[in-house]
Amino acid sequence: MSASDENVLDTIIKTIPPIHSEGWKFVAIFAVITALLGSMVPALGWIGAILTLWCAYFFRDPVRTIPAREGLIVSPADGLVQKIVTVVPPADLDLGSAPRTRVSIFLNVFDVHINRIPINGTVMALHYHPGAFFNASLDKASEENERQYVTLALENGDKLGVVQIAGLVARRILCHLAVGQKIVSGERFGLIRFGSRVDLYLPIGVGPLVIEGQRAIGGETVIADCQSAEPARMGVKN
Repeated sequence: MSASDENVLDTIIKTIPPIHSEGWKFVAIFAVITALLGSMVPALGWIGAILTLWCAYFFRDPVRTIPAREGLIVSPADGLVQKIVTVVPPADLDLGSAPRTRVSIFLNVFDVHINRIPINGTVMALHYHPGAFFNASLDKASEENERQYVTLALENGDKLGVVQIAGLVARRILCHLAVGQKIVSGERFGLIRFGSRVDLYLPIGVGPLVIEGQRAIGGETVIADCQSAEPARMGVKN
């Protein structure tokens, strides 16, 4: 192999993100089914190969560069900032009855589904709630779908809530946190398989720095700044 070929191969390897450990068993299942179907009907084998590649793509786990300044709240997920509203947080988050800003991020089946910690702190509480599997883009998904509540205590004494919500296709929420665990902004804490939503309940008095319709990148996009008094931003489609 020539030096130029090695450079091309090295570039390809660095460009393709690794696959999350939870995804390998699904890739293997897709691959076995593809081989069986392909041995019987070649056309089905090609379809299976495409689906196997999509499965590997779905479970990709790219490296992210996390903004490190104190007070920044980064996105817990890749996806579309679907809705920003002021609501009373769910009782399971134990955040009190005062209204807070909720930022809802919708993940389609082509988004990275690894979830990341939004800010440094400590895990105060975890509550799992079984439920239905409505389309995660619907408002009622926050109250009726399967979901995992995560309550975080921040280093400045504030509290923040993260809710993993299963969607129409998703059938499994994974959360690897434990109560009392110290967590760091941007670190991976779980995933939701095959389409979902993540709700982020900001500390009281903290406004969003994102707008509805914006694409968020997990661990990189700054959702809010606890040290900023900037008013909510307006967006213009162009």
